Amino acid sequence: MAEDDPTCARILEVSLAKWGYEAVTFADGRGAWDMLQENTRPSLAIIDWMMPGMDGVEICAQVRSRPELAGMYLILLTTRDAKEDVVEGLGSGADDYVIKPFNIQEMRARVQVGMRVLSLQKSLEDRIAELERAAASIKQLQGLLPMCAWCKSIRNDQNYWERVEQYLSDHAGARFSHGICPSCYEKVMGDIEADRARAR
Repeated sequence: MAEDDPTCARILEVSLAKWGYEAVTFADGRGAWDMLQENTRPSLAIIDWMMPGMDGVEICAQVRSRPELAGMYLILLTTRDAKEDVVEGLGSGADDYVIKPFNIQEMRARVQVGMRVLSLQKSLEDRIAELERAAASIKQLQGLLPMCAWCKSIRNDQNYWERVEQYLSDHAGARFSHGICPSCYEKVMGDIEADRARAR
């Protein structure tokens, strides 16, 4: 959170803690911007428009110019309530725009919306990663697989031999049931009949 008004900053800090969020507060834009570039940066930031060093609109624009910060949710906080100000604020990259003095319950609702958006975004990223892993497995299965000519086992990536069904289960998520095909059935039954004939 970046807010140079000590009273407003304290209200927000106490409220965020009460709602279960950990707040880190900066009184100037430069300190806030430096923190937003760290590995421990927050996923949601409340930024005042008018601050010394670097204003909130500039911070929003800088965040949106960095691919590694693209997923951050930004709430711009300001006394500027003209339509052109709202357009400028949102156009700079803010996800939401809150006008001071704000209602604390409204702020809570807007923070919850931001956290919900971030949660959905994380779920989407996880799903994309899962699909990419599945695609990589399928691509791997399209390559040349070392297979034993006798028992039909496959040599895996760790240079160990394993059954075909185990390999496919590990790499493609396939599940198997076992049966016997007609040609193998005829061969097996023929062998059994031949053994019986020899036993007579």
